[in-house]
Amino acid sequence: MLNTVTIDAHHHLWRYSANEYDWIGEDMSALRLDFLPADIEKELLGAGIDGAVTVQARQTLEETRWLLEMARECSAIRGVVGWAPIADLNFVGTLDEFTEDAKLVGLRHIVQAEPEGFLDGMAFNRGMSALASRNLTYDLLIIEPQLEQVIRFVDRHPQQRFVIDHLAKPRITSGELEPWRRRMSELGKRSHVSCKVSGMVTEDSWAKWSIESLRPYLETVVEVFGPKRLMAGSDWPVCLVASDYARWWQVLRDYFDNFSATEKAEIFGGTAERFYSLK
Repeated sequence: MLNTVTIDAHHHLWRYSANEYDWIGEDMSALRLDFLPADIEKELLGAGIDGAVTVQARQTLEETRWLLEMARECSAIRGVVGWAPIADLNFVGTLDEFTEDAKLVGLRHIVQAEPEGFLDGMAFNRGMSALASRNLTYDLLIIEPQLEQVIRFVDRHPQQRFVIDHLAKPRITSGELEPWRRRMSELGKRSHVSCKVSGMVTEDSWAKWSIESLRPYLETVVEVFGPKRLMAGSDWPVCLVASDYARWWQVLRDYFDNFSATEKAEIFGGTAERFYSLK
């Protein structure tokens, strides 16, 4: 029977403070609010989405524990991608704290803010080797210039499930496809790597983006990864600087409208459920 559950594979929650979210500039004032489970539940209902995966936004264990607490209280949150100190010598011991929490499905580090060569570091790679045995996934938040580094990184960990967040943030505003397309094509040859169709509108002109400006990038990841390794996400509330929640989902539904029912079932829910082992 065809799985028709729709999953938002990427959204955030936070209690806003200027110190902890200093990346939210004046031009992003719409994000200087609290975004809590009741808020995402309202958005999910309005857009016809069945559940969601909550992803870390701060690099603290305190936030990971808080997100898991929110997930336990909100059935719509099907899984949490948290943060933990992967490069620490006691990383495995830290993971033990979360062994019994089924809602923790993966980890993420904000690699896009790290210097060149971060993913080649010995300590980070040592910690990464522990994830696969814990059935935890890894979200790669990167920008286009880091793709060559990422290819080396995922090749070191062939048993680990990886997903590229936000298409690796291509330069959509300027319409550049290369070298992003070539590097994504190479990365897509690795069957243990998937990709999130998310975060695109904030890489384009916030006021002028359109499906036509996004189309070449969507076509590329469809060709490279295929429906079974693509998952739809909103990047809410960050997306709100360029699009409301329901509009983004309508754009995705319109773009994928001519795909088969099986392909759409994968992109809009099946891939995320399988990748994150969602309960």
